[in-house]
Amino acid sequence: MSRTLTIVMLYPAEMNIYGDHGNLEFLTRRAELYGFTVNTVAYEPGDRLPDNVDIILGGGGQDSGQTKITDDLVKLAPTLHKLAQDGVPMLVICGLYQLFGHYFLTTDGVKIPGIGLFDAHTTAGDERLIGNIMTEWEGYQLVGYENHSGLTHLNDGQAAFASVLKGAGNNGQDTTEGARIYNVFGSYLHGPLLPKNPKLADELLLLAAKRRFNDTILNFQNDHAKKTLQLLDNLAEKARLIAIARSR
Repeated sequence: MSRTLTIVMLYPAEMNIYGDHGNLEFLTRRAELYGFTVNTVAYEPGDRLPDNVDIILGGGGQDSGQTKITDDLVKLAPTLHKLAQDGVPMLVICGLYQLFGHYFLTTDGVKIPGIGLFDAHTTAGDERLIGNIMTEWEGYQLVGYENHSGLTHLNDGQAAFASVLKGAGNNGQDTTEGARIYNVFGSYLHGPLLPKNPKLADELLLLAAKRRFNDTILNFQNDHAKKTLQLLDNLAEKARLIAIARSR
């Protein structure tokens, strides 16, 4: 029986200035070690989403990049809302995280509309929030690197993705980082995020596999794949410990 997962990367030409495409590469390789065949799709303005979507990823971009994709993103909004309500896991970083909220207000006073999947809004700040960041998500320390001037505020009732232990997060004031609704995660953590935090990668894969195949656990493809994944996870954990120990 075919066990194919389709992973869509939104707007990689414009929304990939901080290497967030690495999330796709990492997730693809990890899925293969678990025995899945992976179909990757790069979605650009004017394209059509595949009929079967299992995971959606998106990255960061400059204000100009956000402006270039916003018309298409707004047109895509009803489909993205439907997929989110249907349980499709998504991970959107920085610029696309902002546009999954209601709007992003630039320093020039231009309001770039979002799709309102997150009940949040973002305004440009006076200075950039830059540096290593450590957060807590479900008892796990997520590590990454933030580089943004946008200040995101969650409205009452909107759940954060994680809580800040070191760094700025959404706005440097309320210790929230990112947002989550259904199986949709938004975050400011670059790095890229998933190679530094394999537990989150597995969470996305398991959510997708449960929705598509009714899987309750992730099974290794074979013993070689198991040993490979264990080796990679050991290296990732050593890198995580170094990142956690670094000063802001």
